[in-house]
Amino acid sequence: MAGPLSGLLVVAIEQAVAAPACTVRLADAGARVIKIERETGDTARHYDRAIHGTSAYFAWLNRGKQSAVLDIKAADDRAVIEAMVSQADVFVQNLAPGAASRLGLGAAELVARFPRIIAVDIVGYGQDTTARDMRAYDMLIQAESGMCAVTGTAETPVKVGVSLADVATGMTAHAAVLEALLERALTGKGKAIEIAMFDTMADLMSVPLLHHDYAHKDSPRVGLSHASIYPYGSFDCSDGQVVAVVQAPQEWVRFCISVLRRPDLIHDPRFVDNPARVAHRAELEAIIHPVFAAQTQAGMIATLEAADLPWSRVSTVADLSAHPALRRMAGQVAGGDFAGAVSPLRRDLVAGPVPELGQHTDAIRVEFTQ
Repeated sequence: MAGPLSGLLVVAIEQAVAAPACTVRLADAGARVIKIERETGDTARHYDRAIHGTSAYFAWLNRGKQSAVLDIKAADDRAVIEAMVSQADVFVQNLAPGAASRLGLGAAELVARFPRIIAVDIVGYGQDTTARDMRAYDMLIQAESGMCAVTGTAETPVKVGVSLADVATGMTAHAAVLEALLERALTGKGKAIEIAMFDTMADLMSVPLLHHDYAHKDSPRVGLSHASIYPYGSFDCSDGQVVAVVQAPQEWVRFCISVLRRPDLIHDPRFVDNPARVAHRAELEAIIHPVFAAQTQAGMIATLEAADLPWSRVSTVADLSAHPALRRMAGQVAGGDFAGAVSPLRRDLVAGPVPELGQHTDAIRVEFTQ
């Protein structure tokens, strides 16, 4: 079945995670995505060899694309790229700061030359800021944006365990491309778009930022807990952990009656509402922990279920792999088949194969130089 973006041509000079995270969603939706790589290939090809010799990162983010090895600075190859871009609906790049513009492939330059194209520059920092030339890798952006300051334990700041800055930026760029396609359908005009990784992470940091600026308080690192809602976190049972959540006033009542067996706490001034419970976290924690520790994980889950209260386990990756809610999608790399997580946007997706380096170079040369 043809996807909603069938017939669209996307050209990408992309590497690593952020831009590929955008274009893989376009490919999933039926767009033809031509990935231009240097002779040594996308950096992500070399991260690991987890899937039959192919990098897990590359297999995840490059299904259904075509790969062409082209040298932007070589005249013959540049002619092929120019021919592709002149026909493209979307162009995406995440080269080093300023590199695309110096090559005449920045978003603004392309839209000036090809008014219907939607051209996306994925950058680390807004190019109208003094930080525009700073290098931007996922961990650098997580650290610079303050994400690490609110993640981890009281003693140790940590990064999020997946490439959050890269992936969130790619998702943001994908949304921007879809908006621009809708706008072009109405106006006939393309658009130059800049998506900055730092902006994306700053947006995710909005609650800690607003707390700092207007409530004049910092958001603490609280590990497997919540900085501004309590109880909301992991508690040790006799044989494992359970994450329990109390957000609404009615949930607090049920938690006191059915879990803590302490109805007297419902109207205790220290715990009467969420701000009070956060302010008196240590006192409430001292009451909660012995109750959970006295039960098995299964017993506490049953108690929470009976009280209609939210819960989860603290799953390992092995638990995820066997989880009954995990939907799988077949994939194919040069060395064989694999099963990855299904696209959250397209559960019926039949994923295209992950391209080998330069697999489509010759055919693309012929197609775009005739």
